[in-house]
Amino acid sequence: QVQLVESGGGLVQPGGSLKLSCAASGFTFSRYVMSWYHQPPGKERELVAAITSVGGTTTYADSVKGRFTISRDNAKNMVYLQMNSLNPEDTAVYYCRAQLSITRDYWGQGIQVTVSS
Repeated sequence: QVQLVESGGGLVQPGGSLKLSCAASGFTFSRYVMSWYHQPPGKERELVAAITSVGGTTTYADSVKGRFTISRDNAKNMVYLQMNSLNPEDTAVYYCRAQLSITRDYWGQGIQVTVSS
């Protein structure tokens, strides 16, 4: 079955960096767009970044452009989110998503990122 497992979250001071990882299994990873979403406290889940199957095209939310970088390693079935210059507004639960089709939409369990001094 499809599994997405996030890691790398935690507590970081403003201005700091974290790198999130998502390990994917149960599907042909290299064929699909992968994305990261976040859900800040009390708010809706929203797209942070996405990357095409071979990594040629990336998309970012305006709030993270220039600070976050999404990447993938198709040989390892991994997708990453490098987050730099973090600020308290980045505090959220971060989710990895694989939307294989309209009816096959998978999410990781989520991982907490807290930016606080």
